[in-house]
Formats: sequence, structure tokens, C-alpha cells
Amino acid sequence: CADFDNEEDKYMAISINYRGDIKSKDANAAVQWLKQNKKVTLVDWCPTGFKIGLNEVPCALVPGDDIALFERNATMIGNNTAISRVFSERISKKYDLMYSQRAFVHWYVGEGTEEGEFAEAREDLGFLEKDYLDVLQDQATDDDADGDDDDEDE
Repeated sequence: CADFDNEEDKYMAISINYRGDIKSKDANAAVQWLKQNKKVTLVDWCPTGFKIGLNEVPCALVPGDDIALFERNATMIGNNTAISRVFSERISKKYDLMYSQRAFVHWYVGEGTEEGEFAEAREDLGFLEKDYLDVLQDQATDDDADGDDDDEDE
């Protein structure tokens, strides 16, 4: 689990999926409550950011399962900039360490992977990290610009 900073990290998209006895009015009210109480912060270029899914059929009870049966369930999936720390602090470091020791490379090459694909995969991971960091930096730049406008008025 990535550490999440509610002030710094921004959501680019959120999907909330409901099952069971839920009305669209209630689902939309829940989203408005999340926005108004700053429980989620969206990037400026995607102010709506929410996709709501409604399914009237409640979850099925699996025999022998310890999970209680509820009339309503909700699941939220979000694309958040906090994932950039997982890429940089965990995945990239572990990939670099394993590849520097050539760990498991022989298995992949034996299955038909070419050597150059390892470097390409690492490069793609670097681009992905940079994309998320750019979103954070763009957001910080926009916030700074908004703050500077206030100073000019005085």
C-alpha cells in the first residue's frame, strides 16, 4: 500500500460501483459529499472525475464464506498520483536490482524474450513514473500560479 497524502496526491479518475438497493440520487449525493468535504481531490483538468455504476442485484452469498450478506455494497477504484511512489520506490528498485544480477533472465530468454526487451521494459517504467510526476508538478505549478494572482491584487 502506498502512503497517501490527501493534500498533495490527486485523483485523475474514480469509479464507484454500487450493488443492491441503491438509488442514483443517493449515489450522486455521496459523490457530492466526497467532493464538498474534500475527501477526494481531483486534478484540475478533470473536475468531474467520477464514474458511477449501479447494479440492482445484490452480491451473491457463497456457501461456506465468512463474509456477511449485505443488501448494499460499494467498491471504489481510483487512479491516483500516489502510485508513482510505488513505481519509483518499489518496482523500479527491485527491477534494477534483479536485472543487475541477471536474475531470471535466462528463463525469459529461453522462452523467446529478446535481451533488448528488458531495457525497453525498464525505460517504459521510467516513462510511466515521469508521467505521474508530471501530473503532480503541473498541479503544483497551477496551485502556485493561483496563489501568485492573489498577491498581485494587494
